[in-house]
Amino acid sequence: MNLQPIQRVEGLTKQEFTEQFIRTKTPVILKDFIKGPAVDIWNYDYFKEVAGDLIVPVHGSENAHPDMVHSAPMAKMKFSEYLDLIQREPTESRLFLFNLLIEKPEIRKQLVFNKIADNILTWLPLMFFGGGGSSTRNHFDIDMSHVFLTQFHGQKKVTLFPNNNASLLYKLPYNFHGIGDMKNMDFEKFPALKYANGWECVISFGETLFMPAGYWHYIQYVTGGYSVSVRALSSARDRVTGFSNLVFTRNFDNAMRKLLKDKWYNYKVKEAYSRAEKAIRQMEQQHNSNA
Repeated sequence: MNLQPIQRVEGLTKQEFTEQFIRTKTPVILKDFIKGPAVDIWNYDYFKEVAGDLIVPVHGSENAHPDMVHSAPMAKMKFSEYLDLIQREPTESRLFLFNLLIEKPEIRKQLVFNKIADNILTWLPLMFFGGGGSSTRNHFDIDMSHVFLTQFHGQKKVTLFPNNNASLLYKLPYNFHGIGDMKNMDFEKFPALKYANGWECVISFGETLFMPAGYWHYIQYVTGGYSVSVRALSSARDRVTGFSNLVFTRNFDNAMRKLLKDKWYNYKVKEAYSRAEKAIRQMEQQHNSNA
């Protein structure tokens, strides 16, 4: 697997950012995307004070449900108890269907974004919490939007791949994630992973990772922490693909899962391996022809 470091920049104009990163679909870390009161006042104690009594759904390891978009919640607890948990010890427990910024709109007003690109949906920020050692499944976002992911507490290790690596990542047909094990990196079980080309970084407080539309991302919580993401509309072609993913592909997969159950999943796994093997052969043939 070939992974490049991701460049860190600041002080770019909208035109510079658009030309260098939006149009080329190149990931980058921005050091000046986020500002406002949130930078100074957000911390665990503040969240416990303003929202500690909220009941939150807690999700565990994604590897337990390889065919699903996301795992079902494994527990519910008070938000304050969850924050105590990720402060106290490593845990695979994550929050991603609970959005504090919707539950408490006054907190959302404390975020100020640098309008470095057009069509940034600053009115729709999402918030993610996770314990040290937890991770998300390797996937790309179904709506095909650009994503700006800002780390507020702790560190996240993010591995990115352009969408043309999908077969090498063992993408399941009609799904938006792969079964290649990025956490344990078993090249005997998933040999195509060795041929994948992408980027890797660790983001810390105040840093924002720009993930271009359609990019696969595997995220590991190096430490317990939380982050905020906002989306930006991408090209017309990407929007059409995103609409098709949302309306047709996802619903077709759900229908086939209900109809065929395990047979459908087994078919998709077999097809994922077949496509990975074909991608390996193509890359080896290309390498031999260039030698």
